[in-house]
Amino acid sequence: MGAWGAAISSNDTYADIYGEFFDLYNDGLDVDEISKKLVLDNKEIIDDTDDSNNFWFALAKAQWECKQLDKSVFDRIKKIVETGADLEVCRQLEADEKDIKKRKVVLDKFLAELQTERLKGKSRKKKIIRQPVFEKGDCLTFKLENGNYGGAVILEAIKDNEYGHNLIATTRINQSNKPTKKDFEDAEVLVMNFASWDNKPNVKWYLPIRHKHIPHLIETIDSLEVQKNYDINSSMFGFVADFDINIIEATDKQIKSEETKPRSKTKQTIKELIKNKSRWKLW
Repeated sequence: MGAWGAAISSNDTYADIYGEFFDLYNDGLDVDEISKKLVLDNKEIIDDTDDSNNFWFALAKAQWECKQLDKSVFDRIKKIVETGADLEVCRQLEADEKDIKKRKVVLDKFLAELQTERLKGKSRKKKIIRQPVFEKGDCLTFKLENGNYGGAVILEAIKDNEYGHNLIATTRINQSNKPTKKDFEDAEVLVMNFASWDNKPNVKWYLPIRHKHIPHLIETIDSLEVQKNYDINSSMFGFVADFDINIIEATDKQIKSEETKPRSKTKQTIKELIKNKSRWKLW
């Protein structure tokens, strides 16, 4: 599980389940059929105490938006919220009390929302073919909370599909001067061990569905040659939809965490992600 904040939707599991729900919905499947499929396909998440609530929150939200909130799903959410079970999960994941209080407010509002009835169910969307917002190899920089520059590299750009996916590797760049192409070439990938993150390299497929509010935060510096090709259908990387939260704020949180907690011992470099291993041995 990757949690980014107090909001119901601020974690990878919610984003994945909610996104898959409406992918299937827009393909014409019924809400009940979609719900059963998601439950069957995500047993491991549902059985994970740390992540189970996020699955049910996403399913409940999607059903509610379609005006088809199942009573058993609602009752499950009501129990999670009213017993404080989700807040206890947050405590076990070492969230501070300030964030837990924010989470409680969010949960109470979420439950209240589910108890209201939408005037109209969400319409199915006709799939639109989109192009990625970044080109493969782009080196992106952005300002961090500490005033320094951070950076990310675009490992892949999937064209002519519904979302226009980019695969983004966040780096450990954290410097006062604007990074150069060489800085990106020599950079390490940001490996996250703050909060509940367990030494996870921050390499994610980016769905730019809310990207229109982001471009002013990002500058393209240069471009690297990415020799590797990444297949979205067979990769193990997760999906994110908020560049500011999942890339910029993630860097800020990891930097802040390292003031009191050692950085992860796991290391991965940008060169490892962009270069094919040579098949030739020199001697």
